[in-house]
Amino acid sequence: MSLILLLIILAIIGFVILTYNRLIAQIEAVRNNQKQIDIQLDRRFKVFESLINVVKKYMDYEQTTLKDVVALRNQANQAQASGDEKGRIAAENKISDIATHLNVVFEQYPDLKANQNVMQLQEEIVSTENKLAYAKQSFNDSVEIYNANKKSFPASVIVGAFRSKLDFDFPYWQLSEQKIAEQESYTVKL
Repeated sequence: MSLILLLIILAIIGFVILTYNRLIAQIEAVRNNQKQIDIQLDRRFKVFESLINVVKKYMDYEQTTLKDVVALRNQANQAQASGDEKGRIAAENKISDIATHLNVVFEQYPDLKANQNVMQLQEEIVSTENKLAYAKQSFNDSVEIYNANKKSFPASVIVGAFRSKLDFDFPYWQLSEQKIAEQESYTVKL
């Protein structure tokens, strides 16, 4: 009888350890995906700087764009430093909006549009935005998996017992309310 009781206790301890380790691995996956987003955000900022330096000789628009990008980047960095992930996401999403509007501006400057460096940098911005979107999706997926696991029973009991180590509230990267409204109200004009 005591052997059965000992085996049950060992099984419970083993289950707790496995669940704890699985949740820790998921938290680390979320943090790694967040770092991948940071890498793409840094890359995007550097591409913007390069593009703006090439564009300077063509138009005045870049001064405003550069100031906006730098201000938003500083805002995002300050939000990250203070732990305001939602503020950081909002600032980074505004930079993405600037990136999508650059192509419209380039249409107004045929010489600029034909410049090889500008064309390469435009492609780099598009590539970076795509990589950033993928990194955000991967982050959101890992947050979703982590949240589902930490809320499931009996893992939720283990999370409750080790709250400081296992219970985190990671915000999702998502479109702004304005962007969602724009997409929902989009109509094709013939």
